[in-house]
Amino acid sequence: MAAEKLAQAAAALGIEMKVETQGSIGAENVLTDNDVRDADGIIIAADKDVALDRFAGKRVLSVPVADGIHRPAQLIEQVRDAPVHRGDGASGGSAGSGGGKERSVAYKALMNGVSHMIPFVVVGGLLLAVSIALGGHSTPKGIEFDKGTFWFYVNALGGLGFKLMLPVFSGYIAFALGDRPALVPGMIGGFLAYDGMGIYGADANAGFLGAIATGFLAGYLVRWIRKVKVPKFVQPIMPIIVIPIVSTLALGMFYIYVIGRPISWGFTHLTSWLNGMTGSSAIVLGALIGLMIAFDMGGPVNKTAFLVAVGLIGTNNAVMGMAAAAIPVMPLGQGLATLLRRKLYSEQERETGIAALFMGFFGISEGAIPFAAARPAQVIPANMLGGAVAGAVAGMAGVEDSVPHGGPVVSLFGAVGGAAMFFLAIAMGTAVTALTTNALIDVKSRREQGRREAPAALVPEPVPVGVGNGGVGDGANGGAGGAGDSAGTGTGAAAVDSAGAAARATADGGAADSAGAGADAAESSGASTATTTADRAGAGPSGQALPEVLAGYLTARTVKVELAAREKRAAIREMAEMLGATGNVRDVDELVRVALAREARGTTGLGEEIAIPHAKTDAVSAPVVGFARSAEGIEWGSVDGTRARLIFMISVPEAAAGDEHLRILALLSRKLMDTGFRGRLAGAADEAAVLEVLREIQ
Repeated sequence: MAAEKLAQAAAALGIEMKVETQGSIGAENVLTDNDVRDADGIIIAADKDVALDRFAGKRVLSVPVADGIHRPAQLIEQVRDAPVHRGDGASGGSAGSGGGKERSVAYKALMNGVSHMIPFVVVGGLLLAVSIALGGHSTPKGIEFDKGTFWFYVNALGGLGFKLMLPVFSGYIAFALGDRPALVPGMIGGFLAYDGMGIYGADANAGFLGAIATGFLAGYLVRWIRKVKVPKFVQPIMPIIVIPIVSTLALGMFYIYVIGRPISWGFTHLTSWLNGMTGSSAIVLGALIGLMIAFDMGGPVNKTAFLVAVGLIGTNNAVMGMAAAAIPVMPLGQGLATLLRRKLYSEQERETGIAALFMGFFGISEGAIPFAAARPAQVIPANMLGGAVAGAVAGMAGVEDSVPHGGPVVSLFGAVGGAAMFFLAIAMGTAVTALTTNALIDVKSRREQGRREAPAALVPEPVPVGVGNGGVGDGANGGAGGAGDSAGTGTGAAAVDSAGAAARATADGGAADSAGAGADAAESSGASTATTTADRAGAGPSGQALPEVLAGYLTARTVKVELAAREKRAAIREMAEMLGATGNVRDVDELVRVALAREARGTTGLGEEIAIPHAKTDAVSAPVVGFARSAEGIEWGSVDGTRARLIFMISVPEAAAGDEHLRILALLSRKLMDTGFRGRLAGAADEAAVLEVLREIQ
């Protein structure tokens, strides 16, 4: 999404871009050394650590990946004043932050672990699901396979994928914090979290929460050891022998004696307490079982509820029915969430969501672990709420399960009593989880966006760069975005060429190629312009006060609720004629010609049903902005294939293009990222209502 939004913003500014992305399939469209050498500025839009060595001597702006989605035009402007990266971790000024709070080192480490874990979850889960569907059969001990058969080995391979999942997760969290020496202790710690029962006789495994703990412990432990001063002759063997061995021993013993014992103690007491609850209300017990099943997906809390339910098979199958209904809710809910609100998730998360739906059907709750690891504060509560609903409904309906397994698949094996209510319980829990997850993520995103935008008014507008030969200079702005890694991580880059020559920029995950002097670039001439008195004051023809939008550049006379045009060329002419009615346009035909010439260099369709055609020409005497809607939509060549329904047209004099042109574009682009704003704009009843909505642009 960051790549798309930055690319769209750059296209709206008339800037060519080259984008290098680093996602789940590796790096694509990789930048050359020449691309890096010619770049004038770099935007790093990332939620994980990005190596900056290749950007030494370049202006570097580092922001969260969300800023690349919500503030692309601003980033393209701000990179021109970013500090120069020295190549030794230093910058030529205060940090190159683009206004949003940069993700912490811990968050980036967590995302690194999630990114590397996802393939193991997907491959392991799908192999298990396929083997269960085609080769499994129901027994009192669960779903089993005939030993030595093809599907027996497919199931074993899937189990091996899951066995490696937590070690890889923990190991790459540690790797992000402590580099290669931390990989071994991190992975071994992750395996302790996965199989503490088998390794040191624990009563319960710590699950993915334990793997998070071991990953961070290993990473920070290695960082601390590396600071210890040692003799010169020992230094060469520190990273390959001393640090891995010392950190692995320290972490392993600490885990076994300090972390593992409390987990075992808690598991024992939880089991006793839950066994004492079996005589209580079926609804209360079902909700409690569901909460516990959904909490840590294979950890001690989940395992406690599951083993209590398994222990009651044959005497009280209803408890296993509650657990069986809750088990698939987490992966099904997270998978459904990615389908309902695709824009909240990265491409890799959407792919993982499809796999999670498949795993959920077969009762493999681990399909939700990547989502819970990436956004624990949003996903775990949503999982627990959905699990509680599923368990309570199953308990109320008296659903029974005679095998120690969950998910819709057990019903297909004939192991469920009350199948209709079983499926209803799963469906209700899934819907609650999906809706709650998206609501919590949306709330968090809005809060973060609000914090990013709040101080924006205090920051002075950047001065456009560019000195030409003997007169007004062109500055070609470049911008780019990076595709998000798992759980929304990703990177991007942007470049600015103050000489107006072709420029390129790179970053891990994104790069920009800004080509072309004078391609909607900032221009600086020292000239100032003003709109007509009526427009600047917001006065209508009869002198009545009108709402001011964009400092008075957009008024009631430059708003149309419905365009008559049905294609781009006619729409641009219709809007140009509307702008001509303000008295600020000297030559409508010339304005149309320049706007169409701009379209020929690249579409101004931003996607999301938005288009912002614009022109810099002396055919207008003062900046003027128009807005119009098209009910049917107009084909504008947008990247996402949507037809333009909300259309803004910006016209500025050639001499005043630098400040106002980019400022107006930045304000519009930022506000139009808000889906609620777009909805209000599309639904406004008349010109007055449209202007009231547009007054939100600040």
